[in-house]
Amino acid sequence: MTKTIVLYFSSTGTTKQLAEIIANKLAAEMVELKALDPYTPADLNWHDEQARTTIEQHDHHSRVPVDPQSLPDLTGYDQVIIGHPIWWGIPPRLIADTIDHVDLNGKVLAPFATSGGSTYARSQSFIERTIQENNYQTTVRTGQILHNAKDIDQWLKAINFM
Repeated sequence: MTKTIVLYFSSTGTTKQLAEIIANKLAAEMVELKALDPYTPADLNWHDEQARTTIEQHDHHSRVPVDPQSLPDLTGYDQVIIGHPIWWGIPPRLIADTIDHVDLNGKVLAPFATSGGSTYARSQSFIERTIQENNYQTTVRTGQILHNAKDIDQWLKAINFM
């Protein structure tokens, strides 16, 4: 039997809501990824060029340290779903740090995101590049922007998770 875990990062609660729906549909464990240095509302102000997230997202080599206590051991899992918002067209830099610190070898990875206006294309490239940088032997399914339960059902079927 395939065992699935849903990892998610959510600064406003939107991604968390969809991660909960996915975890319930798949009877999967769910783990919240947390930044070692938590974000404040000022950090998240994408209108401010000096805001923490603006600076992080524009630094192509940036990694935002994930709180190691929020990282699960993936040994018993076959499928890993990672959910995140999209910031400046890509996942928050914390997602790259997460991928750097969990062992995804032999896993099937399926990413999803929440966004008001982006597509998943740049995020897909970001995830795949980070997997390659870590030399993981991982199957990466096509990620998608999700808004509701209908989107979730269609995506899970399309990636053969349901």
